[in-house]
Amino acid sequence: MSLWNEFTKGFLKENTVFVLLLGMCPTLAVTSSAINGLGMGLASTAVLVGSNLVISLLKRWIPDKVRIPVFIVIIASFVTIIDLTMGAYLPDLHEALGIFIPLIVVNCLILGRAEAFASKNTVLPSIVDGAGMGLGFAFALTILGSVREVLGAGSIFGFRFLAEDASTMLLFILPAGAFITLGFLIALINMMKKKAA
Repeated sequence: MSLWNEFTKGFLKENTVFVLLLGMCPTLAVTSSAINGLGMGLASTAVLVGSNLVISLLKRWIPDKVRIPVFIVIIASFVTIIDLTMGAYLPDLHEALGIFIPLIVVNCLILGRAEAFASKNTVLPSIVDGAGMGLGFAFALTILGSVREVLGAGSIFGFRFLAEDASTMLLFILPAGAFITLGFLIALINMMKKKAA
């Protein structure tokens, strides 16, 4: 498989949110706005690229019996770096994402790519895989957050396009709105895939 195919598979073909349905906890919890979705997606991408890089470099020295705990320690190291960096430079976003930043450690997307790809491939394909899957995750969270923010708050990326007293569908920025919006987006993507086939 070419590097381009490896990179692009995370956007639609194997998108973790819309196709594989992985990482649902942060997907549903933090996507009440586009900026939150983008922030969580980019944080996860940085962790995924870094952990894939290190795991692909160290894979031959990691014994099979302790492979998963070692992967988790590597992932936790990158999550700590991202968490502290966001706390220092993006305090508002850090506060909005809250506990979900440290929970990136146990996101099945990150550990799954470490186990299924980085531990079996060389450095460059592992980095490309991490970037593609991570940016696909960021794309999905941003789309989901954008739809919810537009319908629920009448704004996008914090910029209001409706009057303050305009009526919006508050349901979409509440937790139930995440399930409804995700369901419709998955149905739309499946419909588009069917038409393309």
